[in-house]
Amino acid sequence: MSKELVFGHQSPDTDAIVAAKAYSYLQNQLGYDTEAVALGEPNAETAFVLNYFSEPTPRIIKTASNEVDKVMLVDHNEFQQSVSDIKDVTITHVVDHHRISNFETQAPLFYRAEPVGCCSTIITKMFAENKIDIPVQLAGLMLSAIISDTLLLKSPTTTEDDKIAVKNLSEIADIDYQKYGIEMLKAGTNVAAKSDQELIDGDAKSFTLGGKSIRIDQINVVEFGDIQKRKDDIKKAMEAEAKDKGYDLFLVLVTNVLDSNSKLISVGEPESAVEKAFSKKFNGDTMDLPGVVSRKKQVVPPLTKALEN
Repeated sequence: MSKELVFGHQSPDTDAIVAAKAYSYLQNQLGYDTEAVALGEPNAETAFVLNYFSEPTPRIIKTASNEVDKVMLVDHNEFQQSVSDIKDVTITHVVDHHRISNFETQAPLFYRAEPVGCCSTIITKMFAENKIDIPVQLAGLMLSAIISDTLLLKSPTTTEDDKIAVKNLSEIADIDYQKYGIEMLKAGTNVAAKSDQELIDGDAKSFTLGGKSIRIDQINVVEFGDIQKRKDDIKKAMEAEAKDKGYDLFLVLVTNVLDSNSKLISVGEPESAVEKAFSKKFNGDTMDLPGVVSRKKQVVPPLTKALEN
């Protein structure tokens, strides 16, 4: 059996990195030959998690077809979010918790999609279904991914499955997930150490919505002022990247991880669609979005509806 690479999306967050590691381990136990890799550098939060559990950073790749013929995808399916040469390899497996869009294959494949808060939640269930024990260190990593994606189970994307997974994984890893989770989330909010470009690329995903090329980034903070004082420079970086990459609309969702509120910064057109999506007006160049923390559930769906109608 030839080797396969397992990876999450570009601009990887904690779940994209961890889900690749977890799924690779599971598939190797099931007889496959896989390696977990990444499509970018881990962000500050993920670096904290990997260091906390003494886990090595995965190898970063730019292309896959120069190494393998087959790949497995986790935490994404949209081709514009995947490796640059995704169309040149065969996708054999997908595990995801997002919408399915811009995705097709020439051959049948294993595809697991569930509307839960985190891809690692699905993989936790798959370990149990296959009666394979989760190693202590890996349990800590998977716990971290769920905490990250659900903002410590406070996000509206959180399901009962996520809560059960957190309980089970925290018992395996022997971790107080509440105490650890706050420490972990705060570790990812040191925006002062990042350049404007790093901030707008750190957790960004590209979408095609209503025929428009949309880029949506999310920055986690504990104080909105950390971004507010740099907003003009951040907007300049957004404008430059939008022009360079051809984005019609570039949005940055700034989320306070402690009170679960966000502010939205927008560059490009149509801003009217953004206002329609959230039934709110921009105050200058910022929109207040209280209670909005999930790009997947609270930003992409209403924006899609507004752009397509």
